[in-house]
Amino acid sequence: MRQAGRYLPEYRRVRDRFSFLDLCRNSDAAAQVTVDTVRRLGVDAAIIFADILLPLIPMGADLRYEKGDGPRIERTVRTAADVDALHSVSVEESLGFIAETVRLVRKELENQVPVIGFAGAPFTVASYAIEGGGSRNYVATKSLMHNDPQTWHRFMDLVARITADYLNMQIDAGAHAVQLFDSWVGCLSPGDYRRFVLPYSQQVIRALRPGTPVIHFGTMTGSLLTDMRDAGGDVIGLDWRVQLDEAWKRLGDVGVQGNMDPVLLFSNAQTIRDAVRDILRRANGRPGHIFNLGHGILPETPVDNVLTLIDAVHEYGSA
Repeated sequence: MRQAGRYLPEYRRVRDRFSFLDLCRNSDAAAQVTVDTVRRLGVDAAIIFADILLPLIPMGADLRYEKGDGPRIERTVRTAADVDALHSVSVEESLGFIAETVRLVRKELENQVPVIGFAGAPFTVASYAIEGGGSRNYVATKSLMHNDPQTWHRFMDLVARITADYLNMQIDAGAHAVQLFDSWVGCLSPGDYRRFVLPYSQQVIRALRPGTPVIHFGTMTGSLLTDMRDAGGDVIGLDWRVQLDEAWKRLGDVGVQGNMDPVLLFSNAQTIRDAVRDILRRANGRPGHIFNLGHGILPETPVDNVLTLIDAVHEYGSA
């Protein structure tokens, strides 16, 4: 979860030379921060350096990243005419630099660890485009869903088709697995999820190359977990707001990823090790558990604490 990020001095040194979007577009630099992070931390898989909103750029969104304020989209999508103005894109032509990043990472790591590609799920990507940036209440998104469902479904279908093409491009470039990030979907009721979102997450996952493992991730999704399972994915991401063992019982025969609170990485070493031990105890050696944070590493996180976490997972996991 944000393996390469602002908490790492190695990443910050590269970022001094590039804007965020320029770093995403520069395959050599994006591969460098991906590989350097894997070697620095000793994790068991590499997730490529990219961003979930990149497909919005060739679609016609005016996307930029403002320091301290995250992504901003000036040309929001809130009407049928706004959807009509969007482009159905060729991902190879417009986002091929991501495929090149995957190829470079595969070559550099020489199959030492698996390489994970990723994309934003249709709901989260669409919501960013509708809201114009971050949101607390998702008023514009939910208003479009309920007041103009026809436009909502057209927009979601377009995003889903591009997302599937984007993930398949990464798979074809060598990604061993892919993750679908639905970071915002926890704002929905189960009924709205089933009506307005599940068909499109399902559309993406069903369109992916057969045999490629899929991790389906969301936050604040305690009430949506079984619906997310029904949408698809070999592994369902859990955040720290649910107990891993209890959630896994509800999910049944799928893998789970998670689910340590990233804020615990600001604690002392013993607290971190105790948290790792508790999560692994709840997994109880059952096949299919990917130890991870419940969400991304925070920028101010001490690197030594991240290393403590990883060492503890390897120590207790092997035992």
